Amino acid sequence: MISYKLGLLRIVGFLEGCSFLGLGITMPLKYMYHMPKPNLYVGMAHGWLFIAYVILVLLVARNIKWGNKNTFWALLASLIPFGTFIADRRLFSKYKS
Repeated sequence: MISYKLGLLRIVGFLEGCSFLGLGITMPLKYMYHMPKPNLYVGMAHGWLFIAYVILVLLVARNIKWGNKNTFWALLASLIPFGTFIADRRLFSKYKS
């Protein structure tokens, strides 16, 4: 069961990271070129993926019995561009079966 939740966390983390980077493309489209639709869709997807990522980090942290330090870094990763990719490499890949 741990590997299922961890696998799901890794997938959602990847998608959340991609959506975060996608905002870097759609924000200029919205404000510089007056094209709000792409930002609306990418922003909404990013919001849902962010919420799912935080919930999954907390579930996996409880199941794997991460300490506060690993949980903190995994949560912080969602706030930094490329952070979820780094978290996947340095935190999540250690626990795969």
